[in-house]
Amino acid sequence: MQGNLNEIDICSILQLIDLGQRTGQLWVRATGHHNNKLGGDGASIYRPKQQSWFVFFLNGQIIYCQEGESSLSRINDYLRHYRVETRLTDKQIASLPSTDAPEYAYLWALLERNIINPKIAGSIIHGLVHETLFDLLSIHQGSFIFHQGAALAPQLNTFEIAPFVTKITKQVQEWKQLYPHIQSPEQLPVLSDKVQLQSSLPETTVSKLQHWADGKTSLRQLARYLNRDILTVAKAIYPYVQQSWLQLVYSLTTKPDTHTDNCELKEKHKGRIVCIDDAIAIGETINSILQPQGYEAIALTNPLEALSLVFQLKPDLILCDIAMSELEGYEICAMLRHSTAFRLIPIIMLTGKDGFIDRVKASMVGATDYLTKPFTDTELLMLVEKYINN
Repeated sequence: MQGNLNEIDICSILQLIDLGQRTGQLWVRATGHHNNKLGGDGASIYRPKQQSWFVFFLNGQIIYCQEGESSLSRINDYLRHYRVETRLTDKQIASLPSTDAPEYAYLWALLERNIINPKIAGSIIHGLVHETLFDLLSIHQGSFIFHQGAALAPQLNTFEIAPFVTKITKQVQEWKQLYPHIQSPEQLPVLSDKVQLQSSLPETTVSKLQHWADGKTSLRQLARYLNRDILTVAKAIYPYVQQSWLQLVYSLTTKPDTHTDNCELKEKHKGRIVCIDDAIAIGETINSILQPQGYEAIALTNPLEALSLVFQLKPDLILCDIAMSELEGYEICAMLRHSTAFRLIPIIMLTGKDGFIDRVKASMVGATDYLTKPFTDTELLMLVEKYINN
C-alpha cells in the first residue's frame, strides 16, 4: 500500500491498518513548503522540509514511532524528566543492532542494563508515539508506503490506534486555535517582558518561566522534560504569548534533533531581525512587513530585558527605537557596540524625528543607519535588505 497524502489522509491509512490487523511498518514523508497546512483557516506547523517518520505495527496495533533520522535526543529529553543520569557510551551505541528504529534499540539496551525499568520505558514509548502521531495527523502533503512484514521485536507495549487517533485529532483542532500566536512545537520560548510578568504573576510562576524560556528549549523539548503533551504546554503559556510577555522564536542553529543541513537552515529565513521598541504596535507592524518577505522578526518591548535577550537570539540586524521610557536607544546601541559580538551587527535606530542632531547622536554611539517613523513597507525592506545582504 502506497500513495500520496492528497489522495488519502493519515487518519484513513491508520484506520485501514487497524481494520486489516496488519503487521509491518508505515513510512511517511512530508513534502512541500516548510509551512505544512493544518487546515483551511491558514494555520500551520513549521517543520523542516522532507521530514519523515516510521510507524511500526503488530496486528493492527502500534508498537513504536520513530522519526526518520533520529539522533536519540528525543529519548534523552525524556530521561531528563525521570532524572536518569546514566547514558550509553558512544562505543555501546555503535554496537547496537542496525535497524529502522535505532531509538527502540537504544531503549532496550537501557532496559537490559537496568538503567531504566519497564514502567519508565513504557511511558517514554507512549510519549514518543503520541508526539509522532500529533505530527502525522497535522500534515496534508507528502507520500507514504506501508510495508507488510515481520514486526519490530521485542515488544514492550502495543497501543490501539482508534483511541490515539480520536484524542490527537481533537488536540490538532485545538492547536489550530492557538495560531498565529503559537505556530510550531519547534518554537523556542523567550522572556520579552519580565517586568510585566513579575507584576502580574506569582514569583514561583515567573521563576519557572524564566527557567524554561531560555531561547534554547523548544516547546516540544519542554513537553518531554515535563512529560506532558505539546497541547497542554502550549495552552499553559498561551496567555503570556498573547500579552507579548513571552516571545516564541525559531532556532536558526542546528540542534541535535534537527534533520536539516546548514544550507536548508539558511533557506528557512533570510535573516533574524530583532526590534527593540516599547510600543507594541511598532513591533507588530515590523513583523507584518518582514515575515511575509522571509525574515524572522522578533519584537522586544522591554529595553532592559532586551539587552540580555539579544545575546541569546543572535540577530543578523537590530532595529532600535531612540525614545523609550526605561532606557534610550542610544544607550542600548552604545552598550551593544562595546561587545565584540555586536561590533559588526547592523543597528538601525528608529526615530520619530528627521533631525540632524538625532543622526549625529546615532552615528556617535555606533549606529549603522536610522529610519524615521512613520515609515513605509518599501523603506523598511530596502534598508533591511541593504544590510542583511551585505
